[in-house]
Amino acid sequence: MRSVPPRRVVVVGASAAGLTAAETLRRAGYDGSLTLVGSEPHPPYDRPPLSKQVLTGAWEPERVQLRRPADLDALALDLRLGVPAAALAPATRTVTLADGTSLTYDGLIIATGVRPRRLPECDTPGVHVLRELGDALALRERLTAGGRLVVVGAGFLGAEVAAAARSLGATVTLVEPAPVPLAHAVGQQVGTHLAQVHRDHGVDLRTGTKVAGITTGAGRATGVLLSDGSTIPADDVLIAIGSEPNTDWLEGSGLRLADGVACDRYSAAAPGIYAAGDVARWHNPLFGTDMRVEHRTNAAEQGMAAARNLLAPEQAKPFAPVPSFWSDQYDLRIQAFGHLRDHDEARVVDGDPADGSFLVAYRRGTALTGALAVGMPPRVLRPWRTALAAGTEWTRALDGPPEADQT
Repeated sequence: MRSVPPRRVVVVGASAAGLTAAETLRRAGYDGSLTLVGSEPHPPYDRPPLSKQVLTGAWEPERVQLRRPADLDALALDLRLGVPAAALAPATRTVTLADGTSLTYDGLIIATGVRPRRLPECDTPGVHVLRELGDALALRERLTAGGRLVVVGAGFLGAEVAAAARSLGATVTLVEPAPVPLAHAVGQQVGTHLAQVHRDHGVDLRTGTKVAGITTGAGRATGVLLSDGSTIPADDVLIAIGSEPNTDWLEGSGLRLADGVACDRYSAAAPGIYAAGDVARWHNPLFGTDMRVEHRTNAAEQGMAAARNLLAPEQAKPFAPVPSFWSDQYDLRIQAFGHLRDHDEARVVDGDPADGSFLVAYRRGTALTGALAVGMPPRVLRPWRTALAAGTEWTRALDGPPEADQT
């Protein structure tokens, strides 16, 4: 029996995933009511440039908007901006917003993303997080030549901000509790190489130490106290210690929440309810594991997949992508495909870290699970993506992926 097409769809999250879902619904011929809810007052915008082009002033805020006003108007959206969702009641198919408004739906897509993990001192003037456009603009005002910035957390976000701040002439200290930054995700060799890149660009990188507190004076942050007893003077502090899914509004809804909205291989969390983007934890059959991916490309791809499956659940297709991400630090491009975390082995298979240009392949069990390139042209990485999509075994992948596209 074919399902009855929805006539009222609510997309919660005016994010890349949420906007892509809305556009996919319209392109697929859905002409019913379509409401897009966003907690921020801004129309949907792109987040990756916030820690790079927006922070350095190379781009103004208008440039990160994902669509022009006319394009949004063409979607015939009931656009609710600046009002976050507060509760979900699947039994009555109702989403309640923070202003008390109730939205009924036949189909729901959850794309509420993540929020920064915070320290108690994050409310102190001079202590920043970076997730939203307003965060980037507030920090940009403070980054000046000679200014002192301490970045807590040397993950990709913290590393990108450190690079951007150094390009503006700021004095930067990067604090990381692990001995090697990012080693848990990309391996010791890559982490060690990236750490040296920052040191070569004048960043004071402190590893193996934690933040014990924020020092203040005249009501503003003046430095960071470390667990080794030292204090780093600072004009501003960025807390970049990871993120957590925006699922608080779903407590009591009956949906399974497990480091995100738990979904099946179709991105479905419950009948008529799908999740997409950073907030979704779904089973990726290509890698045989549950994953939650906080990267821009995945957000758009999953938004499209969730919309298609919502409209035609009897024809639903598993969402089985090869995840990808990239990071720009100084003049270095880092790009990766696959599922790098929880790897058993990371091996340099092309180039040489000593030369600053190399490719690493990742193994879990007997399977190739990822590939990461540092300072190499994209064509070198493409065949490894093909091998990942084909579920290639490790030993076979090491024999050599298909020849790279030379175009």
